[in-house]
Amino acid sequence: MGGKQDQNEVYGKPAKYDPSFRGPIKNRSCTDIICCVLFFLFILGYIAVGLVAWVYGDPQQVLYPRNSTGAYCGIGENKDKPYLLYFNIFSCVLTTNIIAITQNGPACPTPQQVLQSLRQELCPSFLLPSTPALGRCFPWSNSTVPELPGISNTSIAQGISGLLDSVNARDISVKIFEDFAQSWYWILIALGVAMVLSLLFILLLRLVAGPLVFVLIIGVLGVLAYGIYHSWEEYRVLRDKGASISQLGFTTNLSAYSSVQETWLAALIVLAVLEGILLLMLIFLRQRIRIAIALLEEASRAVGQMMSTMFYPLFTFVLLLVCVAYWAMTALYLATSGQPQYVFWAPNVSLSGCENVPMNTSCNPMDQPVNSSCPGLMCVFQGYLSTGLVQRSLFNLQIYGVLGLFWTINWVLALGQCVLAGAFASFYWAFHKPRDIPTFPLSSAFTRTLRYHTGSLAFGALILTLVQIARVILEYIDHKLRGTQNPMARCIMCCFKCCLWCLEKFIKFLNRNAYIMIAIYGKNFCVSAKNAFMLLMRNIVRVVVLDKVTDLLLFFGKLLVVGGVGVLSFFFFTGRIQGLGKDIESPQLNYYWLPIMTSILGAYVIASGFFSVFGMCVDTLFLCFLEDLERNDGSVDRPYYMSKALLKILGKKNEVPPGGKRKK
Repeated sequence: MGGKQDQNEVYGKPAKYDPSFRGPIKNRSCTDIICCVLFFLFILGYIAVGLVAWVYGDPQQVLYPRNSTGAYCGIGENKDKPYLLYFNIFSCVLTTNIIAITQNGPACPTPQQVLQSLRQELCPSFLLPSTPALGRCFPWSNSTVPELPGISNTSIAQGISGLLDSVNARDISVKIFEDFAQSWYWILIALGVAMVLSLLFILLLRLVAGPLVFVLIIGVLGVLAYGIYHSWEEYRVLRDKGASISQLGFTTNLSAYSSVQETWLAALIVLAVLEGILLLMLIFLRQRIRIAIALLEEASRAVGQMMSTMFYPLFTFVLLLVCVAYWAMTALYLATSGQPQYVFWAPNVSLSGCENVPMNTSCNPMDQPVNSSCPGLMCVFQGYLSTGLVQRSLFNLQIYGVLGLFWTINWVLALGQCVLAGAFASFYWAFHKPRDIPTFPLSSAFTRTLRYHTGSLAFGALILTLVQIARVILEYIDHKLRGTQNPMARCIMCCFKCCLWCLEKFIKFLNRNAYIMIAIYGKNFCVSAKNAFMLLMRNIVRVVVLDKVTDLLLFFGKLLVVGGVGVLSFFFFTGRIQGLGKDIESPQLNYYWLPIMTSILGAYVIASGFFSVFGMCVDTLFLCFLEDLERNDGSVDRPYYMSKALLKILGKKNEVPPGGKRKK
């Protein structure tokens, strides 16, 4: 009794019976109003940053090449001049000033055009036949390279070859595009198969959860048993040979340790200990494993009653896409803000006529001619002005954008968790299922969450965001100082990174359960997080067992879905499936692995989305189950809401009221 009282004092008292409680509270008020106001003000500031970036930014700097005067190729007055031609392609490497012109016409110069340009003195002293790539003209690999002072033909040819090697990516991208064009509908079919498999796996868990969990556990035991047997055989052989670590000594070749008996003896001991621990857990925790299986079956029934919840991740995905796209466009516009700056430049300032020209001073490229007495004098583009309020605050605005990205993404994920928790909680607290389940549980939970708990979600998302920003800063510092660190500094940095990783995992776990309590009781974030943590700590063994059983089951489900889609895609796209008919033939592809990998990646994303909903359902029902055990006792006035399977496992039952009807 004393131990029980001490436990209640440390982790709080069990929830008390509330006769008015019938599931998620409907009469609730707004929570964490200060954080809600702060979040809305931040969003307004984020929108203002986007407007400033849109006004001052110019993403055409990235999309279109510029010539030496700063004019864009392929748009505006140069609409019919899509390609950028360098006066001297080697100046890309040899000098900092790159002089380029906008190539007239829809193609790069041919040998005939080269001769004509030289005769008319419209171009530099030499031109090379070239081919377009990424809006720029690059020399052909078989072009005749002219003799240049101070530069050998070999080095020039190597430079051209290097440029062409980098441009070969264009040919690869074209082939990739062709493969997607040939196989996109088959990829969609593979993704559809992944969706069907994921849904069937979740819905069938109500029938096969128990046998499947025990098969997986026996499989783990079998793998460990085989590892013990293999380690013993290796140890016995090496022991008979007398191979010992004392003969090997210390070496950095880790594979060499597999040839000594001590390595296999250590592996044998570790595997035997793990096998023994797992067997003891199965013996002493079998009741809790049965409870976990019953909760998984109940979660499968809940998903079957509310199929709309399985497609809610699509809405979350769209919101996440909007958040990432807005941040990417804002960052792009901010990075390209600033007015272009032009300066005077000449290839040789020592020539006659160039003495009085103020080199590297500002000029206007539209004023022509600049100075005909200085040979080759041009008004060239130098860069973008860094003066002005926006340009001086560019770094701070980018930091604000990164903070906005993390905060909005975490808020969207929190919204999805809280909405799903509200829907599944309404399932558990419906005494007569499915009659007492609300008509539109998902939409009702969504409306409640947005109306009352935006601030609470923002509060939890902000805490997680600050930890993630700290991790990003630490990774940046580690990257910058990696070459100058000593072993002690690396060890300290690794410890800091490990601590922040653990802190992030703990906050995600705490936030997830806090959102469940918010969805049920409508209290603020801190109170909900405290109540959820205390409730879980009062049932810590059940928490661990359910978490591991669920992880094992969902891992197997992902493996089944992704592996099945991957195998089918491999056999289909490699043409190894015969007899499908004339209308169903494998497409002819340049890279058959491309649609296979796309299908596998898409199947993993789909399976993760479906199983994330199922995992949220399990966690929600588990917290409701724990609350049910503490609030109720099975009497006529305080009946249990859990399923009959759970009542049977726990050895409990609900009393039947006189007349056979229970008053609700």
